[in-house]
Amino acid sequence: MAINQNEQKVLAAVTAIDTLIKEGKIFSGIKIGLGTGSTAMPAVKRLSERIKDGTLKDVKAVATSFQTTVACQELGIPVYSMNDMTIGGSLDLAIDGADEVGPGNSLIKGGGAALLREKIIAYNSKEFVIVADESKVVESHGTKFALPVEIIAEARVSIIRELEKLGAECILRQGVRKAGPVVTDNGNMILDCTWENPVNALEMEDKIDSITGVVECGFFTKNVPSVFVAHADGSVERR
Repeated sequence: MAINQNEQKVLAAVTAIDTLIKEGKIFSGIKIGLGTGSTAMPAVKRLSERIKDGTLKDVKAVATSFQTTVACQELGIPVYSMNDMTIGGSLDLAIDGADEVGPGNSLIKGGGAALLREKIIAYNSKEFVIVADESKVVESHGTKFALPVEIIAEARVSIIRELEKLGAECILRQGVRKAGPVVTDNGNMILDCTWENPVNALEMEDKIDSITGVVECGFFTKNVPSVFVAHADGSVERR
């Protein structure tokens, strides 16, 4: 019997955590980055279970969002800042979800508007791991799931002009149950960008990040992750 998308998310997360523990990549004393969203949350929960059963001790977590911080606090996982002396600005491993996983494990992230902190953590980790359900695997980026771009509000019009030169159509993301645009955990706005034709994520990440007033974009190509993908048949593929 096929399992649904939510069940796939849990399966991918649990398999990843347990596999990484067996391989010694998640260990007692680890400095670990924990992601945001509906696939990352089961991984956070599974990590807490392995702490409670005594498998892991002295875990030091850095959260990518307020959502993840609250979850860690409720589950008893100690949370630190990247700037704390015990973390020292670098992590042993980061685990997160993704909105799209493309060729070569390039990613689009930021559907939950946490892309800046997610990228700070991912790009300062020795290893980066993604957990995903099969719907997240794509053959190209840019035409389906909108690329989030976090921006300084004062530069909105000039940034949109430059993104349009790169072929993007831009929409300012609006809040849900809030009047006006989404405001990120960092006090910025989000532009959601799509293209008529697929784009090269590696090239576009650099081009977008070079625009004055752009804080960060949701292409993740610089620290290539390993990916655990759960399928409807109950299998988990490691890419």
